Amino acid sequence: MTKLRAILAKNMKAYRNEMGVSQLKLADLVDTAPNYIAMIEAEKRFPTDKMLEKIAAALQKEPFELFSITPVQKQWQEEVLAELAEFIMAKLKDR
Repeated sequence: MTKLRAILAKNMKAYRNEMGVSQLKLADLVDTAPNYIAMIEAEKRFPTDKMLEKIAAALQKEPFELFSITPVQKQWQEEVLAELAEFIMAKLKDR
């Protein structure tokens, strides 16, 4: 599982929920199977560039927005960076 998959999954779900669109409806809008959308949101699949463009259009977003850092992800990023800083400081003290 890559960070790109995680960001895409969270953003897709957030934008989909924002619009009040189900996975079934999004799948219909982009002409794919509902389980494919579910697998993307579960970070088990990664769409092609053409599918990304279709998903972005259906969600009324630009494709790059599917990979932008949302406030929730920014908080997660800050928590990870804080943990990393603590780890580095601990290692430096051990020297």
